[in-house]
Amino acid sequence: MMKFNAIAALAALTLTGCSVGKYNYSSTAMERVDMSFTGIPTVLGIGSLGTSIPLTPEYSLTAAHVARFAVQRVKAYHPYCDLAIIYHKNDLKTLPKFRSSEVGEPVKMYGYSFVSAMPVESSGVNLALTGIRNGFNKKPCVAMASNAGVVQGMSGGAVYNADDTISGVIVGYTSKVRQRLKPNEPLKDVSLYIPYQGFKEWLAASTS
Repeated sequence: MMKFNAIAALAALTLTGCSVGKYNYSSTAMERVDMSFTGIPTVLGIGSLGTSIPLTPEYSLTAAHVARFAVQRVKAYHPYCDLAIIYHKNDLKTLPKFRSSEVGEPVKMYGYSFVSAMPVESSGVNLALTGIRNGFNKKPCVAMASNAGVVQGMSGGAVYNADDTISGVIVGYTSKVRQRLKPNEPLKDVSLYIPYQGFKEWLAASTS
């Protein structure tokens, strides 16, 4: 079980850049996430779309900074992490399953690219748990840093474990994450997502 009181790093306050890591076009992404349109800039820069994850026939999960400017109505915001549930009609054959993953586990990320408006995916490994503080994330929010690639527009997208369960929700990327035990060896150009363990109870309460 992931221990949130043992935070390994501290993310920079500002999510920066246009993209980090490698990502590729993915038809699988179209089956796992939806495009969410926004009309004004997001915290990741000037953009007109984000990504959401179908939860139930009525609701989808996304990043709060996407939901705030999306065309869909918001059902609930997470109290301190960059997460929101929006009203969205979904044609689901089966409901998604969630599972938290550990540092060192492989993950895949799915979303839509603002650059091309195409579905994309990336692969990587969980690197470290980190505190994350900005306008949409407050203490005690914890994110997972990964070396999986992320491009602007993937915020709100799904992070999948190797067993086809959802590990968390993409919220952005940063140029540097300072490691407490190795302050002179920061993690550079990493993607960030909110792990399931941090919003499990909120998700259950907000969709019941």
